[in-house]
Amino acid sequence: MDGETSESELFEVREPDTQSIPFVYNSPHSGRRYPLSFLAASRLDGKSIRRSEDHYVDELFGAAPSLGAPLLVAHFPRAYIDVNREPYELDPRMFSGPLPSFANSHSVRVAGGLGTIPRIVAENMEIYAGRLNVGEGLERIENVYKPYHARLRKLIARTHAIFGFGVLIDCHSMPGNIRLSGSGIKPDFIIGDRYGTSASADLTNAAISFLEELGFTAVRNKPYAGGFITEHYGRPARGLHALQVEVNRALYVDEATLQKRPDFHVLAGAISVFMDNMARFVDRFTDDMALAAE
Repeated sequence: MDGETSESELFEVREPDTQSIPFVYNSPHSGRRYPLSFLAASRLDGKSIRRSEDHYVDELFGAAPSLGAPLLVAHFPRAYIDVNREPYELDPRMFSGPLPSFANSHSVRVAGGLGTIPRIVAENMEIYAGRLNVGEGLERIENVYKPYHARLRKLIARTHAIFGFGVLIDCHSMPGNIRLSGSGIKPDFIIGDRYGTSASADLTNAAISFLEELGFTAVRNKPYAGGFITEHYGRPARGLHALQVEVNRALYVDEATLQKRPDFHVLAGAISVFMDNMARFVDRFTDDMALAAE
């Protein structure tokens, strides 16, 4: 990211010895390697700039390879570039030159400061001290965003080729103060399926049921229904299902210090059980899910 950066420094695939289940796990926002040039251009201190991280989510879902599924992990931070956006959701107010004509500058996410190159981190904290050069922003898309999605596509395509269908689990975390509008419910997990368009209802319902059996409060789609990754890769009619899983950060991290809570391993163990239950569920209903693709 500073100078010549190899793909292995940007992200990694933690592979199982043999992929034995039709799942791909993805942690696109847990990266915590901040380029020095990026930090120098920011008005935020080293802790504040981490507010938009999905802290340690790659570790929470770290059992995926031992269960037989690959886990794609970003090392670059979300504040630097957000791969859970369209490739060119860009805010012209952030840049010193004109954007390409094909840039999407009018999305709700751009308006909120959370485009492909974010303007803010959580709590509306401005990242940059000045405007960015357009060329630098486009380089991030070419050198980070596009290789990341190329690798994710390969993992999904491989899974589909082996099993005849596939399930992408996009792993995220959410602030601890999230409440459901009108109910006051504080969810531990939110399962997003883009309102039924990115995965079968059976898969979504199973995910919620397994989490509830583990003692968690789990809800569907509100307030997080899934971002670009869930929407883009979820194609149930083709046998490709995508779910976004949001974990409440208050369960496992001190949001003031960003340190893991002492019982971090307990939640990670519960998530491992959840992942295993999902794999067993899909194995039981393989034929039905494959038929859905025909």
